[in-house]
Amino acid sequence: MGAQLRLLRRRIKSVKSTAKITRAQELIASSRIVKAQQRMQAAVPYEREITRAVSGVVSNTASVDHPLTVAKEQPATAGVLIITSDSGFCGGYNANVLREAEALRGLLEERGIRAVPFVTGRKGVTWHTFRSREMGGRWEGFSRRPSYADAKEIAGTLIESFKENDGIDEIHVVYTEFVSMLTQQVIVKRILPLEVEEAEVADEAIPPYFEFEPTAPEVLNSLLPRYVESRIFNALLQSAASEEASRRRAMKSATDNANELIGVFTRQMNQARQAEITQEISEIVGGANALADAAAGKE
Repeated sequence: MGAQLRLLRRRIKSVKSTAKITRAQELIASSRIVKAQQRMQAAVPYEREITRAVSGVVSNTASVDHPLTVAKEQPATAGVLIITSDSGFCGGYNANVLREAEALRGLLEERGIRAVPFVTGRKGVTWHTFRSREMGGRWEGFSRRPSYADAKEIAGTLIESFKENDGIDEIHVVYTEFVSMLTQQVIVKRILPLEVEEAEVADEAIPPYFEFEPTAPEVLNSLLPRYVESRIFNALLQSAASEEASRRRAMKSATDNANELIGVFTRQMNQARQAEITQEISEIVGGANALADAAAGKE
């Protein structure tokens, strides 16, 4: 019985140590979510203005004929930018992204298009390396705090591959959108060739007038790469916030499970202690009765 009590005490001590670690991870993730949301909000004005500038160039140009906007009639290869995390302890965050990426790969192969993965995040790189899948590009080390320089490097690689004659014909991105602290959803979106959409404008609104120097096509040639960079940067920021939210939720669940397990072990230990005490009392009472019977026999 004493051995069982020692074993339960060791288990309780071990689970308590685990609960302290998961609780600390939960608090760290909670603080990082706030910072990630602030970075998302800080990037909104630039993204809004670059989108407005591209829309202005397109709306004031008779015909849009740019390599980044013209879709090929028979695409053969598509690049898929997959945004994952560098570290774990974030629940099903990476599994959900990789599952959607695999679903997109299947859809592209049904169309006769070969999918080439471009992967960010150590988890995604490890997943593709383990399966011996060739990657068109790989980036690691900035999933929790991406910078615009990281987005620019990724966009440059994708655009250069898109412009090559034997390169990729389409570029898709798979990332996790941050909806709220409790909700994050995986988004699959095509970013190249660009889909120019005409937004409806209110009757009383006056569309802005633009003058281009030197020409509209050259301005568009400078703006479109910046537009792609802003889209990728937004996807990286959304994924960073989603990663921390998923990690916070996973660590909270782990802490709750650890506390529940501590309660179970504590009840088992109390039952074992009570059984040991009851046995000792029974042995004492039995010994006392035996002494009393022996004394009565002598008399």
